[in-house]
Amino acid sequence: MPLDQQHEQDRNEMSFFDHIIELRSHLLRSALAIAVVGITCFLNKEFVFNTLIFGPRKPDFITYRALCGFSHWAGAGEAMCFTPPVFNLITRQLGEVLMQHLYVSFWLGVIGAFPFIFWEFWKFVSPGLLDAERKAVRGVVAICTFLFLLGVSFGYFIIAPFSISFLAGYTLEGLEVSPTLDSYVTYMTMFTLPTGLIFEMPIVAYFLAKIGLIGPAFLRSHRRQAIIVILIVAAIITPPDVVSQTMVTIPLYGLYEASILVVARVQRLRDKLLQAAENKSRQVSPFEED
Repeated sequence: MPLDQQHEQDRNEMSFFDHIIELRSHLLRSALAIAVVGITCFLNKEFVFNTLIFGPRKPDFITYRALCGFSHWAGAGEAMCFTPPVFNLITRQLGEVLMQHLYVSFWLGVIGAFPFIFWEFWKFVSPGLLDAERKAVRGVVAICTFLFLLGVSFGYFIIAPFSISFLAGYTLEGLEVSPTLDSYVTYMTMFTLPTGLIFEMPIVAYFLAKIGLIGPAFLRSHRRQAIIVILIVAAIITPPDVVSQTMVTIPLYGLYEASILVVARVQRLRDKLLQAAENKSRQVSPFEED
């Protein structure tokens, strides 16, 4: 018997506590990966803050330059050229810089280690699936990683620049915008991590369809409700301006439509399997004919 099949058979014969022990080993390896990436980020403070975290507040950020270049290319002149207002970050507590440094390093560790974390999760879950189910979700680790990083990148390069420009420029006469470092980092986290998780919508829809909780007819019949929920989510993770909310709403609705296609494919495969099983059950064996 091949080693993989022997390991799978041993895995299926494990007790509940054996599964807990194995889950603990996967969690420990995931935590170690987060720690390694997080410590690496912690040791590169200048790059993490000045290049990554503070990037969207700089006039030469890639998003501002790309939009301005596109505006000139499209013949619109300076119509789409804008830069964030100049504002200073302050700290009000003695250990705020250190705490935010640790906070940022941890979340960057999670983002950087996400492929390994999901791979460990998949190694724990996959032995409990059938061969046909494993083949059907082949490449799920790569797909989930791509969608998550795509969502984080969308939040960082699209949502963050527009949101920071709007929030920093929204003020009253006689007031000077000087947000705290804690406030700025919190907003940057809110712009990126939730977006990365939201972009996993097609994967979540796939597994919900596999266990029979949703179907394509259900998603199609609830489009209006889905649009309302998407608008609410877009309003939560973006500042209250129409442009930013529209830029978030469009890809989220696209993900919803992609989820419908994924669920419809799962439904077709399930119907084929049920039809094949029904045809097989109708066949009469030679012994029964005699």
